[in-house]
This record gives sequence, C-alpha cells and structure tokens, in this order.
Amino acid sequence: MNEIKAATGGTARLGDEIVSRINRLGTISETSENLARIFLSPEHRIAADLILSWMRDAGMDARLDAIGNVCGRYEGDKPRLPCLMLGSHYDTVRDAGKWDGPLGVITAIACVADLNRRGVRLPFAIEIVGFADEEGVRFASTLLGSRAVAGTFDESVLAGRDREGITMREAMVKFGLDPDHIGAAARARRELLAYVELHIEQGPVLEQQNLPVGVVTAIAGATRLAANLTGMAGHAGTVPMAMRRDALTGAAECIVAVEAFCKADGAGLVGTVGAISAMPGATNVIPGRVSFTLDIRAPTDAHRKLAVADIVRRIEAIAKRRDLLLQIDVTHENRTVPCAPWLKTQVAEAVAAEGYPVFDLPSGAGHDGMAMIDVADVAMLFVRCRGGISHNPAEHVEPADADAGARVLLRFIEHFRARA
Repeated sequence: MNEIKAATGGTARLGDEIVSRINRLGTISETSENLARIFLSPEHRIAADLILSWMRDAGMDARLDAIGNVCGRYEGDKPRLPCLMLGSHYDTVRDAGKWDGPLGVITAIACVADLNRRGVRLPFAIEIVGFADEEGVRFASTLLGSRAVAGTFDESVLAGRDREGITMREAMVKFGLDPDHIGAAARARRELLAYVELHIEQGPVLEQQNLPVGVVTAIAGATRLAANLTGMAGHAGTVPMAMRRDALTGAAECIVAVEAFCKADGAGLVGTVGAISAMPGATNVIPGRVSFTLDIRAPTDAHRKLAVADIVRRIEAIAKRRDLLLQIDVTHENRTVPCAPWLKTQVAEAVAAEGYPVFDLPSGAGHDGMAMIDVADVAMLFVRCRGGISHNPAEHVEPADADAGARVLLRFIEHFRARA
C-alpha cells in the first residue's frame, strides 16, 4: 500500500524522496542552530533556486514571479490549458519546524515528477506555487505571496519595516524584484480550475484518530485584537491593596475570563493571549499600564463574531469594576474559508481509494487558501503531524505518512474532474 508503480514497472516510495528534500531544504536557514527562512532574505533566494531546480527536474517550466513565489507549470495534453494549481509556502517562522509549508510544495513536485516519468499528460495543466511569504514574520503582514497571485495584494504593506528598519520596498529592490510590478503575479480566475493544498495538520486530531491523512472542511477565520488597560502606577509597599488600580491583575482576570469562556463553548472556539507587556515593569512598582493580544478563532464567521463581541463585553466589565481605562482594537480579521464541496468530494474519493477512512476536520490555522479563495475554489488535504506540534523544531512527519499524503494527492490529480 505504501508504493506507487513507476514507469519502469518497478516501485518508488514517493515519501522517501519527499523526506530527503524536506531535510535538504531544512538546512537553508539564517543560523545552523534554529531554522529561520524569512521573506526576501538571502536564504529565501537559495531556497527558491533549489525548488526551481526540483521543478525543472520534474519536467516543469519554472520561474520566480514578481513577488518572489516559485512557480512551475506542467502542460496538459494541449498547450495553454487552464490549470489545477497546487502549492503551499516555503518561508518559515523563527525557530521553526521544517515541514510546515514545504511539505505541500515538495509533495506536489514529487507527484508531477511521477507523472512525467510515466509520460502522463492530463486534460488540464498543473501549476505548483511555492508562496514566498505566508507567515508574515518579516513585515507583520501575512499571505503576501498568495495575495499577489490572487490579485488582492495591498501595496500599503510596501512601506512596512522589518526589525532592522528596512522597508519591504527596499528589501524587494535588494532582492532583485520590482515593487512597482507586483501586479504581474496576479492570475485570472479563468486560468485556474482550482487551488488544492497539502499541509501538515498542525494539531493532534489525526494522531488521536490514528489516521495519516484527513480532509479539510474549512479554514477557520481569525480575529486578532490589541487590548490596553491603564490604571495607576504606585509604590509596591505603600499603596493599600483595596486602593490599587493594578493594570496587571486586571489583565490577568481578563485573560482567565477569555480562557474560561472559550473552554465552555464546546463548539470549536479557541482563544489565545500570545503576548503581554506590563509598564513600568519594575519589581517594586504596581503596573500602571498593560497591553496584551487576543487571537480568537471559530469554525464559522458568525460564531467567531458573536464570541468576540461577548469577550469584549466581559473585558469591558472587568475594566469598569477595577476602575481601569480600556482601549481595545481589532488588528487583523480574516473570514472563514470553506473548502468547496465539489473539490472536497474528490479529495475524499482519493483518500478512500488509497484504503483510508475518510475523516473530515477543520483547520484552525491559517493557510494560503484564505487568499486564493478570491481567485479559485480551494480544498486541502492534511497529513498527520507527530504530537500535533508545529512552529517548533520538534515538528515531524513520519516517512510513511508523507508517502500516504503523496499517494492520495497523486490519485486526486490523476482523477481530477473540473467543475462543469
């Protein structure tokens, strides 16, 4: 079950090739201690050139587009046919795992290479895109590569600066790209039959179900907020407890209230406080100002919006009772992206044909499909990730699971039916 027939009549485990390439790409990093491959960095260029070489070896025409995405095209049985687009991203967070993103790109290349070895041409073209920036680490704006392809790139982000003060515009020029021609990366809807992405799950559900793959139902939307509580700083030894306006204890109560609210939901709501900062930050001073972030996600937009409104009301009530001034702002909002039923059905058929139970699950993490929905119907296939650990050096996929994902994706490609 773990093998695909090769053109020679022998057998080839696609998983072995995929793992080898994942390991090789994982060595391209700012430092040898921690994996970090950031948008428009020297490592980005090295990784792009390597992926382009793999695309060409697989029989594809390959190029770097106007935003730095790597793009490969495998023609169909006639030239200039619309394409089935496959892909994921090849940038990373800092101190990353090596599977998040690259698994989708490398698996898609392995599938096309298998088709090319067997001389198979289909009634549609296949395009693979390795998106240059999904994580948004450098310029604090996510999905830059896929937004450019979808034609929804916001040019205001070109003025954003990285932690060294370099603007995105300056970084693009240094990289050899023209920031005034990002629009050249955009694709028209008529050119794309669908966008399909294979990705690690980034959660523990498939492992709990003892399944190597799962069919994604939707990519959960997210709302991010920045909250600031202002009280009164004071001497830690002289202000009585009953008279304090302690912003940090107020923030602590807010954070616990968010956790309790989300735990009690029972319908897929998750809430995270990922960063907190207290001022003035001295051991013997009552904190007078605290800022913290909130990330709220749910399977549907309606659910998420109602939850955000309820959470904000609870934080407002805590601030009022504690005599704290509150400012809370929405800093990011992405809508929920449902996977197209007609595509999801075909992914499920491929899973079942490879001998696995069909298991549906949502994605709580964001993916490039959230941008690509603006130019094509989307679908996703998840591959089991050990322990559900991601954005962490411990991120790991077993070779057999990588192989299972490749076989399902290859079967999906060969039996793909465009929407009438």
